[in-house]
This record gives sequence, C-alpha cells and structure tokens, in this order.
Amino acid sequence: MPIVKKKDLTVFENTYIPQILQGLVLTWKQIFRPKFTRQYPEERWIPPSAYRGRPVLVQEEDGSERCVACGLCARVCPALAIEVQAGETDREKERYPEKFEINMVRCIFCGFCEEVCPEEAIIMSDEYELVFSSQEEAIFGKDKLLIPKEKLEKRIEFLQQYRA
Repeated sequence: MPIVKKKDLTVFENTYIPQILQGLVLTWKQIFRPKFTRQYPEERWIPPSAYRGRPVLVQEEDGSERCVACGLCARVCPALAIEVQAGETDREKERYPEKFEINMVRCIFCGFCEEVCPEEAIIMSDEYELVFSSQEEAIFGKDKLLIPKEKLEKRIEFLQQYRA
C-alpha cells in the first residue's frame, strides 16, 4: 500500500488567516439569525420520543411490574448505578425484583439498561427535572421508579419502531 503524503500548507494558510476568517463569517451569520428563548418554567419543553430522561420501570395494568429480575441492566450499567435483588413467586413469572434501586446521582442516562432489557421493563422516560437535597433522596426505589404503562406509550412505540 503506497504512503499518501498530505499536501503542505501554503505560507498564507500557515498564518491561519483563512481559518480565522471562516470563523468570523460563521459568527456573523449566527448574530443575525432570529433569537430563540424559552421562558422556562412557564413554557415547558416537551421532549421528543427519542429523548432519554430518567430511567423508570414499566408497571402493567394489573399493578405488577414487567421486570423479571434478570439483572442484565445492573451488569451492563457502566456507572454501577442499578441494584437488583430477585425474589421467587408462584405467579406466571417465576421471579420478580424484591429490591430494585437506581442511584440517580451515579446514572449517566446512557440507555444501556433500556437496550439490554429482554422484557422492555426498564425504559428511559421523558422526565428531565431531577432535584435532590441529599444523597439518600437520589436513590430511587420501586416506589419512585414504577410508572403506569399508559404514561410511557410514546416511548414504548418509539422503541418498537427502533428495534424493528
């Protein structure tokens, strides 16, 4: 395979004047564009279905969670923010999560947990406002994570189209 030598810069290009001028042109174009300011919190931002907000657990219509406590989400989490402990049951699903916690301070909203879940039990919601006054408040248990399926329909439909 022949070695391809990149072209040398001219004396004018070595002064970086062309690059500076390109930057100034780009800046001047932006200055004269119309300004856009959202008056938050009066004007709420509605995220698109592809937005990855805080992770939540899907709660079925009968009140049970979809999760079967396989632990894949905890294994794939690069920040080690998810903790799952399985419990046994005599229902249709043999296992359920006795303890399911996500440390929201550690969570980096990467979406790996959502991608690896075989039951589509954990998904990224469209919630983007997270406020904590202590480290303990940032640990979300099943009580804060379980969201009814009806509220998550937009994201679930997006995931089904994405995976197809």
